[in-house]
Amino acid sequence: MFNKPLIALSIALALSGCATPPAVQHQPFSLTVAHINDTHSNFDPVKSSFKADGTRVYNEFGGYPRLQTMAKEYKDEAKHKDQSLLFLHGGDAWQGSAYFKLNHGAMNADILSKMGLDAMALGNHEFDLNNKKLNAFISSINFPVLAANVDTTQDADLKNQTNLRPYQVFAFDGNKKTVVKDINHLPKDKNIVAVFGLALDNMPNIAPNTGDIKFNDMVKTAQATVDMLQSKGIDNIIALTHIGNAVDLDVASKVNGIDLIVGGHSHTLLGDFTDLGLNNNGIYAQMVKNPDGKSETCVVQAGEYAQAIGRVNVSFDAKGDVTQCVGHNTLLSNDEFYHHADRSKKDKFSPVETTRVEKFIDNHEKITITDEDVLLRQRIDSKYKPAVDKAYGKIIAQVPQEIKHERRPGDRGSDNHGSDVAPLIAEGQYYWANEPQVQKVTGMKVDFSLIGAGGIRTNIEAGQYREGNVSLELLPFSNFMSVVPVKGSVIRQLLEQTVTATLPEGSHAGKFPYGGHIRYNFTETVAHKAGKLSNVEVMTGTEQHPVWTPLQDNKTYNVAINNYNATGNDGWTPLYQAQKKHSGRVDLAYIDGKLTGFKVNNIEKVGDKYQVNYQGAAPNCKAANTVCNTDAQAFIDYIAQDRPQLVPLTYSVVTFNRITNK
Repeated sequence: MFNKPLIALSIALALSGCATPPAVQHQPFSLTVAHINDTHSNFDPVKSSFKADGTRVYNEFGGYPRLQTMAKEYKDEAKHKDQSLLFLHGGDAWQGSAYFKLNHGAMNADILSKMGLDAMALGNHEFDLNNKKLNAFISSINFPVLAANVDTTQDADLKNQTNLRPYQVFAFDGNKKTVVKDINHLPKDKNIVAVFGLALDNMPNIAPNTGDIKFNDMVKTAQATVDMLQSKGIDNIIALTHIGNAVDLDVASKVNGIDLIVGGHSHTLLGDFTDLGLNNNGIYAQMVKNPDGKSETCVVQAGEYAQAIGRVNVSFDAKGDVTQCVGHNTLLSNDEFYHHADRSKKDKFSPVETTRVEKFIDNHEKITITDEDVLLRQRIDSKYKPAVDKAYGKIIAQVPQEIKHERRPGDRGSDNHGSDVAPLIAEGQYYWANEPQVQKVTGMKVDFSLIGAGGIRTNIEAGQYREGNVSLELLPFSNFMSVVPVKGSVIRQLLEQTVTATLPEGSHAGKFPYGGHIRYNFTETVAHKAGKLSNVEVMTGTEQHPVWTPLQDNKTYNVAINNYNATGNDGWTPLYQAQKKHSGRVDLAYIDGKLTGFKVNNIEKVGDKYQVNYQGAAPNCKAANTVCNTDAQAFIDYIAQDRPQLVPLTYSVVTFNRITNK
């Protein structure tokens, strides 16, 4: 068993400088690490596309059964070679699909426990429900969740949770692997590897329900943990993180002694995929010099939505330093290919065309055709899929061609306008907030709407589009809509700050802002560091006949935003600042089927969290008679009433000019 007070004490001693690492000599050692991250309950494959010798191929990537097949292949290969191997998850297994909406953490626990994971990082979306359900999830899985920088001692639900650990230590004898329970008595003549976890230290401002957990500084905790482990004679050290690739690189440059960082959170498919018609997302297995100027840390991450798996081979010398770190991510494709996104029977590749694509894939190391694991697919289809299929509800639109969502313009082959999905949703929320029955509740005509890219979880696929595609997949967080009166100067500051925060390479782009009936330009002036906001304009009129007028700093605008961003979360801090003393905001939820307004008095900061104070009762989203997902309902109503042929807007809301000379 792991004694948390003793662990905390040993890390505290390391922080105070009392731990002096001994000069330990080991045998040179080679380790293979298979890794995934940000799988977000994508148990089924994701519809996607790639290019094969210049031809666009519409296919499917991933899904848990394909991940399972490839993980088993890696494990079998390691066993055959008597090679040491770990299988790690970089966090955010929760949220992201209809399965999660219906089954919460239970299905994740069931399916993940069948995949043979050795450990998982604690992601921010693991806090999307409440700590009671998170505790149940962690208790029911057969691998540990790791986070060295969290203190759960004051949290009623998680304080006694022994499977949420700061680290896990493994002893290897070739392919044979055992868990070390007592690091004060390490096994002799075996290679020892420690894996410790790091969670975001600003978690309370990103995740909605962190309870009474304290999140400590990532860099200080990482160095203290490494020092403590080294003081026990453990030199082969992996950080399993959910903090984003840019932050991983920063931590590596500030902490001595981490050999490998296996990351998550920024959804970064590291590697150059341009010859597949995809993007170059940065170096896989990038080596970063530590502050001592001697040792280096290798950094990896494997994309998103269970579409790919990473594999890295790390070689350690007798001192535990990395001498080689090589590998790559592999996209896992099905073997059925189409010429168009709607994937109709007439568009299916001919046998000759299919053979040509298969040959291309066979010669490419970063994509492979992978069969689904039969047992895992059967379990998903028999136990969980029927209820999900039933929950999708009515058809509300036809989608002639796939509409893509890209968080940050320019990423993954998108143009400088970015997402076509986000402006549509924002337009829908503007439309809904200005319906007479909504205006009657708020007492306000909305001027424009804003939406953060991270709240949008899927593309809009071609074909029939149902209510459940919106409420279960696209906008799954059950946020309620807010109408917020705010000065133009606050909006200007919000746009500038949130876009600037997404400029660094590998940064988490969930906070990137899009809008409806508002547009802006942002031009990067210093690559990955700074830029200038310009041409912020508010639209009056209609999509067919728009009229654009400059945003006025001193004018008060009524803005439709979901409550998460309206409160200032995820770096939308200017909205919190604007509502600290007083707010005219109205939040909207359905009580007994009737749309009801909840007037906000102000927002205050309590500890690390923003707390909304209401003039009367707060919306109780847990109550049986209360429906809070008005953000999704707004878009559903808009599509059904005004956009049954669902196509992108005819105007762009964002023009984001990056410096191309990097």
